Amino acid sequence: MENIKDTYKTLVSSSEETLFKDRNSKFFGYAFPVSSEEEIKKKLEELRKIHHTARHHCYAWQLGTENIRFRANDDGEPSNSAGQPIYGQIQAFDVTNVLIVSVRYFGGVKLGVGGLINAYRTSAKLALEAVQIIEKTIDVQYQLNFGYDMMNKVQRIIKERAITIIVQKLEIDCEYVISVRKKESQQVFEIFEGLFKVEIKEI
Repeated sequence: MENIKDTYKTLVSSSEETLFKDRNSKFFGYAFPVSSEEEIKKKLEELRKIHHTARHHCYAWQLGTENIRFRANDDGEPSNSAGQPIYGQIQAFDVTNVLIVSVRYFGGVKLGVGGLINAYRTSAKLALEAVQIIEKTIDVQYQLNFGYDMMNKVQRIIKERAITIIVQKLEIDCEYVISVRKKESQQVFEIFEGLFKVEIKEI
């Protein structure tokens, strides 16, 4: 269990707007922390309102920590000249749950595919450099059900192993929802499973 990768990197907050210029074309870069495709759609719509005269809103996003989903969009630029270089920076910075957008105002001079790849890659890099990146743990959540007579034993394990209680319902019986780092989850599961009169299940 010790070799399991149970951390991932993501953004603390949205970046400031960044600007990269190449031969009169302007590339405005943005980096956003996101958690769903719905959220991504909203961010893109907001940027389209702000930059409604821009020709291209090129972007890439990645969601998930274990089951990764991603997309890269050239938005009218030559194939693989915009979305892929942006996605390449998401991979280079090793971040997830992120949306990177580069909005281009055409300056009258064609940059060629090589020029575009460089411009969109640089724009994405600047946006990611303008934001704080943090490492988070991948956690597993379990539901515990037990009687009040087991409360002390359960609490002792939670304290010893520094387990986070997310939800606590104390009614006729006790119900906890706990969060455990992935690499310790199997061990914790087995400890609680071995306790008489304590039910544990993953949620």
